[in-house]
Amino acid sequence: MNEKKIYSLLGLAARARKIATGEDLAIEAIRSGKAKLVILSADASDNTRGKVTDKGAHYGIPVHVFGTRYELGHAIGKEARVTLAILDSGFAKKLSGLLEEPEED
Repeated sequence: MNEKKIYSLLGLAARARKIATGEDLAIEAIRSGKAKLVILSADASDNTRGKVTDKGAHYGIPVHVFGTRYELGHAIGKEARVTLAILDSGFAKKLSGLLEEPEED
């Protein structure tokens, strides 16, 4: 998994305004069918994790756990962010491929 690539891709998506950040906006994006992929920080609360993964599963949106809230926030040039919904299928496809790569030793 190439973390640097993932973070820079998140930064690009943010600059292209193809990301909804925060639990409420991400869930809204999932419900409306705009979200193509959701990234949840590893330090998300159990409540948030449950809510977002359930919504993702219900609407068929892949949810990946990656990074910390501070790393995700930093990648998109904001404060700490626990939930990121990717709204563009091109970014989602590329990120999904990177997130599913096996860990490198």
